[in-house]
Amino acid sequence: MNNDNILITGSTSGIGLATARVLAAQGFNLMLNGLESEAEGSALADGLKREFGVVASYYQADLANTDQLYKLIEKAETDLGPIGVLINNAGIQYTATLAEFPPEKWDAIIAINLSAAFHTMQRLMPAMKEAGWGRVINIASVHGIVASPQKAAYCAAKHGLIGLSKVAALEYAEHGVTVNCICPGWTDTPILNHQFNEYAKAHGVSFEEAKSGLIQTKAPYPELINPEAIGKMIQFLISDSADAITGTSLPIDGGWTAQ
Repeated sequence: MNNDNILITGSTSGIGLATARVLAAQGFNLMLNGLESEAEGSALADGLKREFGVVASYYQADLANTDQLYKLIEKAETDLGPIGVLINNAGIQYTATLAEFPPEKWDAIIAINLSAAFHTMQRLMPAMKEAGWGRVINIASVHGIVASPQKAAYCAAKHGLIGLSKVAALEYAEHGVTVNCICPGWTDTPILNHQFNEYAKAHGVSFEEAKSGLIQTKAPYPELINPEAIGKMIQFLISDSADAITGTSLPIDGGWTAQ
C-alpha cells in the first residue's frame, strides 16, 4: 500500500459515510463530499478527526457540475496530498416508466451516477499510474448487472459504470492501479426510503413491513445489507491482498443475482 489519502464522493450518509468510518478506523486520511453545507460537512469531518486521529476534510460539490467536481479534487489534493484511493459513491435515484421518465431526471442521474465517475477517474488516475499504485472503487449496484422496471436511467448509469470500470482496469492493470465495482443489493441507505414508502402505500402496510416485503420481491436474503459491510469490502480491495483483483464487479446482494 503506497498512499493513505482517500477521496469518497457522496460520503455524508449511507454507504459513503459508513465506508469513511471503516477506513478512518484503519488510519486513512479522508476527503468527504456531499451537498450539505460547509458547516454540516465539516462537522462530520471534524468528528472523524477527533475519533480516529486522521486528517479529514469536506467539500460541498454538486458532481453534475464539472467545475465543482474539479474544485473538489483540488481541495482534496491541497488538504490531504496526492490521492491514492478514489471511491465513486455519489448517486441519485428516480423511478418512473420509460414512457413517463422526465428527461431532466435522466440527465441528472447519468451526470451524477456515471459521468462524474468518468471525470474523477480521468483526473486522478494518471497520477496513480505515475506513482505506480492506486485504487479506484466504483459503487455500482445490482442494477449494473440486472434490470428492474421503472429504473431506466439508474440501470443505464450503473451498467455504464461497470463498463467504464472494465476499460480503465485494462488500461491501468500493468501500472499497479486496480479498478473494481461493488454492486450492492438492498442496502440500509436513505436512497431507498422513497421506494419503501411507495410500497407501503400500495400494499397498505407499515414502513417496516414494506422493507421486508420489497426486499423479498428480489432477493432471498430477507434483511437490508449493513452499509458497513460495503466499507469492509472496500477496505479489502484497498489492501495489498487485492493487488490482482481488477476489472471485477462484486455483488453484495443477498443472492439477488444468483437467481
